[in-house]
Amino acid sequence: MDRIMLGHGSGGRLMHQLIKEHVAPAFGLKMLADSAVLGPDEFSGCRIAFTTDSYVVSPIFFPGGDIGGLSVNGTVNDLAMVGAKPLYISAGFVIEEGFPMDSLRRVLVSMAGAAVKAGVRIVTGDTKVVDKGKGDGIFINTSGIGAIRHGINLGARMVRPGDKVIISGTIGNHGVAVMSERNGLSFDPPVLSDTAALGGLVEAMLGFEKDIRIMRDPTRGGVATTLKEIASECGLPVILNEESLPVPGGVRGACDILGLDPLYIANEGILLAVVPPETAESLAGVMRKHEHGSATAVIGVIGAADPGRKGMVLLRTAIGGTRIIDMLAGEQLPRIC
Repeated sequence: MDRIMLGHGSGGRLMHQLIKEHVAPAFGLKMLADSAVLGPDEFSGCRIAFTTDSYVVSPIFFPGGDIGGLSVNGTVNDLAMVGAKPLYISAGFVIEEGFPMDSLRRVLVSMAGAAVKAGVRIVTGDTKVVDKGKGDGIFINTSGIGAIRHGINLGARMVRPGDKVIISGTIGNHGVAVMSERNGLSFDPPVLSDTAALGGLVEAMLGFEKDIRIMRDPTRGGVATTLKEIASECGLPVILNEESLPVPGGVRGACDILGLDPLYIANEGILLAVVPPETAESLAGVMRKHEHGSATAVIGVIGAADPGRKGMVLLRTAIGGTRIIDMLAGEQLPRIC
């Protein structure tokens, strides 16, 4: 059988066959119960972080990644951004009748590989099949659980004037990669998605600097929207230096051609962090030693409290001017994750 049938979601023999022959082996599931029972050791003395997300990216395979790996990496990153060590993930699949079985196997293999690399376990899930024409191939919902160790307290309330803004990698790769595949475009050099799990990078960061103020991954809406969220939450201005922003040549060229701003392009493998000024450069050096932080840069500073600039993001341009950065209005590129 080379395609998904409605019977694969019926709860009967075909569904059990699908799970036992494809899903369970991919994730190493030994017990197929309604819930996973998790051991207490990982959570002893820790606060628990919990997140959920849905992935509807189109196309499901794109340069540098696919919906499977993306779903695991995105969930890991959501946990890591609050300082949690990601531990467990659930995976729910909504599959359209007629979806190729080979494509499903490819997605499952990608998810399993991403989970191993991130050091998390996929422990439970669900499968549903919808009529042909009522879905779009495959959608994935994931939830994740992690443990926040004692002494880790991240949030906008921790941000102080003078703190530095750090970014862990180059901007815009994921959005341009998906857009190019969707529209049959090619760029030289080719642009690959940056999808990656950042749990290891965050662990290294917190091992060096426990007093990181806040972390966020700039996915939909890009760097601009994420920084605007931080500025609005802490009530302080964020001042960026345009010349410090790490925009790769392929992304810059694509944005020039298409009239897009790299600051609003989605990313899936970088993080933004606001950190104490006295350790910013040293922390950036630690991050550059990690495989997912080699292009780390200090890109800005938190300004002093000022009623006229409260919650604003300001970009100091290369020609000496100042530009106001706001949130993305509308949807620049739908179904990006």
